[in-house]
Amino acid sequence: MNVVKDMLKAGKTAIGATATVGSPVGLLADSGFDFLLFDTQHSPVEIKQLKPEVDAMRGKHAIPIIRVGDNVQDQVCYALDLGAKGIIVPMVNSKAEAEKMMDWVRYPPLGKRSNAGVRGEWGQYDSYREYMDAFNEQIVVIPMIETMESYNNVEDIVSVDGVDVLLFGPSDFSIALDVPLDYSNPKYKKALDHVAEACIDAGVVPGMYFIPPGHDPSDYVERGFRFFTLPWTKWATEGIQKGLSSVKR
Repeated sequence: MNVVKDMLKAGKTAIGATATVGSPVGLLADSGFDFLLFDTQHSPVEIKQLKPEVDAMRGKHAIPIIRVGDNVQDQVCYALDLGAKGIIVPMVNSKAEAEKMMDWVRYPPLGKRSNAGVRGEWGQYDSYREYMDAFNEQIVVIPMIETMESYNNVEDIVSVDGVDVLLFGPSDFSIALDVPLDYSNPKYKKALDHVAEACIDAGVVPGMYFIPPGHDPSDYVERGFRFFTLPWTKWATEGIQKGLSSVKR
């Protein structure tokens, strides 16, 4: 019902790609990626514009995950009603903000999500209560850590019931740490390891919004990060070129 949730529970690493309006989501969703991440924070795309892309992922391996622009009820509701199986909220700085996120995501009695009928691919159920319970169990909830305030509150944030992944925002956090985009700086690496340790101790998966250019994703997996995106265009180009090179012409 939610391949990413199942993978994370099993201790596996979920790898996704970013996508947007006009991306070949039908192809990407069955290419081997576990999720496609649609960003509406640093993007001119509005959440409701993503409906064709999310619909195109029905029945595919990868799940749609949407990053909303702010920790507010209407944006989270739009994304979930569209069919997102994972929600990312940026700049979650405290336990109270993480709890508010959980309120917007989950149906009562665990949360305060507004009801609009069955939305998305969550299976068939005999009652609406069963559907809501299944949704609450299967949705992937992903607050982001990007500031010094969130870093100082990381243990409190990951203690919130229902948080599945704590997503590290590399660029914003490096700026907050006063080592802008210096992802090899010892100060930055030490902070990264502290976040991973806090997550693992709480049973939450540490994740990276992206793997910095030139860095080996396997190194991050070894440090405990089991959720991240990777670029796909170079791989696609190389695959096409390899295919064409096999043709005698």
